[in-house]
Amino acid sequence: MITPNVTLKNKTVLVTGAAGFIGANLVKELIKTVSPIHIVGIDNMNDYYDVSIKEYRLEEIENLVAKTQGVKWDFVKGSIADKPLIDEVFEKFCPAVVVNLAAQAGVRYSITNPDVYIESNLIGFYNILEACRHNEVEHLVYASSSSVYGTNKKIPYSTDDKVDNPVSLYAATKKSNELMAHAYSKLYNIPSTGLRFFTVYGPAGRPDMAYFGFTNKLIKGETIEIFNYGNCKRDFTYVDDIVEGVKRVMCAAPEKKMGEDGLPIPPYKVYNIGNSNPENLLDFVNILSEELVSAGVLPSDFDFDAHKKLVPMQAGDVPVTFADTSALEEDFGFKPNTSLRQGLRNFARWYKEFYLSK
Repeated sequence: MITPNVTLKNKTVLVTGAAGFIGANLVKELIKTVSPIHIVGIDNMNDYYDVSIKEYRLEEIENLVAKTQGVKWDFVKGSIADKPLIDEVFEKFCPAVVVNLAAQAGVRYSITNPDVYIESNLIGFYNILEACRHNEVEHLVYASSSSVYGTNKKIPYSTDDKVDNPVSLYAATKKSNELMAHAYSKLYNIPSTGLRFFTVYGPAGRPDMAYFGFTNKLIKGETIEIFNYGNCKRDFTYVDDIVEGVKRVMCAAPEKKMGEDGLPIPPYKVYNIGNSNPENLLDFVNILSEELVSAGVLPSDFDFDAHKKLVPMQAGDVPVTFADTSALEEDFGFKPNTSLRQGLRNFARWYKEFYLSK
């Protein structure tokens, strides 16, 4: 077990992508569990998906702040690709801990819209690294992705595996983030930790994710396409488990050490955060449909079989994702453990309330 060496109390924490799925949930968790704390959020509120969900997440944060003592919250609307803005945010707020969750997400979108991935995931992350370099921070934590493993044949995926064969631009940008962070850790002694997230899901998630898109189609009576004839396996990880992992990692910055050559050994780590229990996509969709019926999103006599179509694999996809989380367990005593059924039940209930109860 690693001994925590960063305290979040009485600190300023910057969370980029604060209106995003993981970002908003992390901010809420910090509000609930750390006091006093000053949280600064930044998000460009782009319309890659329904902005009303991002506004809903921010409203939840505001409501929580209003009834919580010892918490200061500042929100900045803007892009991490805007270097003058990032420099201004760091100069004004002087964050001690930075969690970079802002990124253009999505594998398939990167095939048709590469520009935004370069802008946000490469230029934006570079701006964060530069700001950390010129404003000494205690710990930079940043989102990587299970997509860096590409078509690795060896499973489960370990952070010791070679990951030099991305199958999408999105994956390439995430691998690039890890390389850039390593270089900055080495050159400027910036403690950084990358987190490879595995298929995150849950209430108020991203509408471009399969479970959300499937639900939107099913309530309209449309047919959903299940790729690789339902034989894909995904390591679905509930958002609360991701957030708990991030929070623990934030408090344990890689230690600064000098090597025998008198130069710093990079204070740099990478961890997987996944459920370590890959689920067959067809089983996943069956559980989702059952929970949507149970929550009253779909009628009790809904004929699910009539609304599904098995189709071949799509470009950029991989047949399986499976996280080896042994390093996370050894260092932090933590392993995601929310069951798929419970997670999808929570999503179905939220969906009913958000979309169908207005």
